[in-house]
Amino acid sequence: MSALTRFFTKDHYRNSFLLGWLVLALVQAGVTELMDDEAYYWVYSRHLDWGYFDHPPMIALLIKMGYALFHNEFGVRLLMVVLNVCTLWITWRLIPQKHNRLFYMVLCAMGAMQIGGMLAVPDVPLIFFAALYFWIYRLFTEQQSWRNTLLLGISMALLFYSKYHGILLVFFTVVSNPNLLRVFKFYVAVIITTALFLPHIYWQVAHGFPTLQYHLVERNAPSYDISYTLDYLLGQLLLFGPLAGWLLLYYAFICPIQSSFERTLKVTLIGVLAFFLLSTYKGRVEANWTVMVFVPAVILAHQAIIRRRGSWKLLRYLAYATLAIVLVVRVYMAWDFLPGVEIRPEIHHNREWAAALQAKAGDKPVVFMNSYQLPSKYMFYAPGTLSYSLNSRYARRSQYNFWDTETQLWGKPVMLAFQRGTELPITDSIKTVKGTWDYYNIPQYYSYSLSRLIPAMKKVQARPGEHMAFILKVRNDYGRPIPQDTAHEALLGYAFVHKRDGLPAVKSSIDLFKAIERRIIRMEVIMPEQPGTYQLKFCVFAGILPPTHNSEAVEVIVSDKINK
Repeated sequence: MSALTRFFTKDHYRNSFLLGWLVLALVQAGVTELMDDEAYYWVYSRHLDWGYFDHPPMIALLIKMGYALFHNEFGVRLLMVVLNVCTLWITWRLIPQKHNRLFYMVLCAMGAMQIGGMLAVPDVPLIFFAALYFWIYRLFTEQQSWRNTLLLGISMALLFYSKYHGILLVFFTVVSNPNLLRVFKFYVAVIITTALFLPHIYWQVAHGFPTLQYHLVERNAPSYDISYTLDYLLGQLLLFGPLAGWLLLYYAFICPIQSSFERTLKVTLIGVLAFFLLSTYKGRVEANWTVMVFVPAVILAHQAIIRRRGSWKLLRYLAYATLAIVLVVRVYMAWDFLPGVEIRPEIHHNREWAAALQAKAGDKPVVFMNSYQLPSKYMFYAPGTLSYSLNSRYARRSQYNFWDTETQLWGKPVMLAFQRGTELPITDSIKTVKGTWDYYNIPQYYSYSLSRLIPAMKKVQARPGEHMAFILKVRNDYGRPIPQDTAHEALLGYAFVHKRDGLPAVKSSIDLFKAIERRIIRMEVIMPEQPGTYQLKFCVFAGILPPTHNSEAVEVIVSDKINK
């Protein structure tokens, strides 16, 4: 009997289900254009490193491997599909009391697992390595052998290399089973994880911990808004099933616990959901940040229905309805049958858009303003081109602030592309399927985004209109001397942002190149006239370009009640 025959005769229905899931995902991966973030992560894969501005490197490595086989969307997503199906297989292995049809119904009710499982985003490897971690953790609790200790350490490292949120799984595992803190081999596993994760830690240290700065400081909202919490709650119901999310979470919460492993699953599920609920008090929380508890939710919901001997007729109806919705979404992802209706327009007409821009740009690189997605999309759908994101003082940083792409543009003709509303000179306009784009042809391009202005103070208090001196450390992060634009000066300056509104930027007389030579400079800043809490950023003015993002934000509290 061949291996293929055995595959279908043993556990016939389950394997057929997994094979059907795999084929559907592979077809979807090949016929759907890239989402914005997928293109961004594809650019990651062209610059393999131990870390990136907002994510660990696992997603870049997986895309690199798949794209090496197929230079298209299918290659970008290939390993995501494989990991997604492997996640389902591991989840099945972790269920103690198995019921085939119930397992299928639970999965079919979770639309995000069906559609999102083929996307080249960090969430897919995160879910897979979370499933792998739970599997190995169960083996470790059953037998604390050196083999299982090594595997546990490796699985935790892979989890962390997928997405930082994975650390919450380990934390709530210890919360659910504090006896682990008495187990010597658990500490050995932690040491193994730390050793394997050291290259990424070194990358963070070498780059000034940009990820911590972004997630803990830059993403914080200036004030709490109840919509953050309400959006999060609604997002979780939709994430775990567009129709049955509430039902699956209900079953998972009420599942009777029959083992320490199931207690870990439940504590982890509740702990992660509660952690991000509390996080909404500091800013907006993305719904997908909780995807790592998909596996505990599936297992617990499955077991709750079996143990409580309840009817799952409602779940079945909701699963069928979800499949119908997913079918429509699958077709829409491959074919824009709703022209004029902008539902995730990023997955349609990217080739035509990139071709229209390339027709005007010719061999010139294209620079976009304040978008890490647009240059990524352009380079993917206009192969062989070079593109860059120039981030102004209004925008947050991205990985483009760490790559030395600018050095390839210095002194060369460049097409600066932007949409209406930007105060830049215009050479002409281009009508594309994604709207009208203005552009300006720069004969010799110079910008200095990798020049870092590091303020000595992170938080200050001042009176309205007060003149305050700031000490700045000026650092050249290009690793080579910076060429000077002979046609335009490059001057330092500063700008304030209040809530979401920016005040006019102020240009000083301090020359960038002289500041780099001096390394430490003093800049006088005039405080806003209106009391309030502001974010102060120091920036570089280069030619006709807007002031760029060159420093971390300084919190400035302006009040006429401050005593000096």
